[in-house]
Amino acid sequence: MRILVACEYSGAVRDAFIAKGHDAISCDILPTDVDGPHIQGDLMEVLSQKWDMIIAFPPCTYLCSSGLHWNKRIKGRSALTKKALKFVMAIANVDCDKIAIENPIGCISTQWRKPDQIIQPYNFGSDASKSTCLWLKGLPKLKNTGYIQPRVVNGKNRWANQTDSGQNRLGPSEKRGLERAKTYSGIAQAMADQWS
Repeated sequence: MRILVACEYSGAVRDAFIAKGHDAISCDILPTDVDGPHIQGDLMEVLSQKWDMIIAFPPCTYLCSSGLHWNKRIKGRSALTKKALKFVMAIANVDCDKIAIENPIGCISTQWRKPDQIIQPYNFGSDASKSTCLWLKGLPKLKNTGYIQPRVVNGKNRWANQTDSGQNRLGPSEKRGLERAKTYSGIAQAMADQWS
């Protein structure tokens, strides 16, 4: 299949599909982290091409629940959320039979529709917790591939990417958003294995 992995600079999903023999290419405004087929540029210019499958990871900054509270506090931020939703809908409405859109829990669920599935990295062999929504068109829900046991702190489950209080271990930095946006390898592999 000819597969577009949209808004991916890490190459994780792209390379998992290439390993299965597909013609996969990533596209992002950032350069790719690893050598491979990648378009650095505007996704809107690439979406009009013919694709057998599109897997998209639109930026979550203005869409995820953890940031939406800023919309009432920072002037102009609500407009950025509307722009981000318009971007998501542009991907969702592409003439392609197989589309997956990934994003954390946020306003896509209330402004468009509920996700088809919410997955966790710890169900795909990664020692991490990160509720991840999938909106699917023409693709089956992902089946779990390997559960990772958490540690228990004061009666609560915690994984390696969490502090004992449940916060993300990555402290504030310029690269935090990019690090948190990377797809866990187990999820990338499950997408390639199950959607091929």
